[in-house]
Amino acid sequence: MEDFKLKNVYNPELVRSLANVLQEQMPTFPTQNFVKSILDNDWENRELKERMRHITVCLREFLPSDYEKALHILRAIAPSCVGFPYLFFPDFVEQYGLEQEEISLSALELFTQFSSSEFAIRPFIMRNPECIMARMLDWAAHPNHHVRRLASEGCRPRLPWGTALKAFQRDPAPILPILERLKADESEYVRRSVANNLNDIAKDHPDLVLEIASRWKGANTDTDRIIKHALRTLLKRGNPAALALFGFSEKTSAHVSKLRFHAASVAIGESTTFSFDIVSEKGGDIRVEYGVYYVKASGEAVRKVFFIHEKPYNAGETISITRKISFQQRTTRKHYAGEHRLVVIVNGKELAETNIQVSEEL
Repeated sequence: MEDFKLKNVYNPELVRSLANVLQEQMPTFPTQNFVKSILDNDWENRELKERMRHITVCLREFLPSDYEKALHILRAIAPSCVGFPYLFFPDFVEQYGLEQEEISLSALELFTQFSSSEFAIRPFIMRNPECIMARMLDWAAHPNHHVRRLASEGCRPRLPWGTALKAFQRDPAPILPILERLKADESEYVRRSVANNLNDIAKDHPDLVLEIASRWKGANTDTDRIIKHALRTLLKRGNPAALALFGFSEKTSAHVSKLRFHAASVAIGESTTFSFDIVSEKGGDIRVEYGVYYVKASGEAVRKVFFIHEKPYNAGETISITRKISFQQRTTRKHYAGEHRLVVIVNGKELAETNIQVSEEL
């Protein structure tokens, strides 16, 4: 069976369904021409975001030329168009509504309840940060959890797939009142966004996020559960203060033995396994990870860290660990031939290493 491609969430069935919903709201809507315009000769070659944007452009062509009237129609049908594929609703606002800020913000507040406005809000922030962040602080108290999440997710400095908010990378102060308001939100969906925002901030301002995490820790059980997620990048980097916050000492009495790959080499496209023992002399809380120094096209090696476990070890306890590494090509990681280094990380420290030769795909 052919592998599913994410871009195919935009398919002829969805386009025809959208056309029918539009016609119910606007009886004179030219459904056939609208569908034909979207499913043009280039449709199959367009990727996910290109398809989404193409639908946005076609909506602009077939809806009333007056932005406010077009928006009125989209607002009316939004409750019938729920889910990830309908990101073209907020995208329509992003593309055509920057000059009409108030009605556009009101539309994004509505649309995010059915898809998500986290990408579309960002050009508004960059254009008028003080005003938009004040609105988002208000959204942080909204009765709908999707809108509260937008308050946090929309201002993440490094939102994946989104435009970077470089001003907030330099100074995240405008974000912090929103996170304070949402840190104990009743919705885990919202709290997890708070953690993701803090993780973004930690990449540029680790000491600030460590101070916030230290202050929040212990005040609320729901907040406690997101702090570790907020510090995940610092934990993977072996930041001593982040590790200490969760009881992992740099001066662990554990050591690594018997680290080995179960094959002498591996080809791109294949998988292999490795194993090792963790030996704890005195016992205590231990966090175990492994890192792979992946060879890049330039020949440089870049470390990627993978979590294994964290748990209390008894004095004298030995735990054997086996893991699989895949060198399958993926959209998120392209593999290159060369010697790859594997390290075992205990409480943030690389305690053992070995190498494996990765060859070209067979």
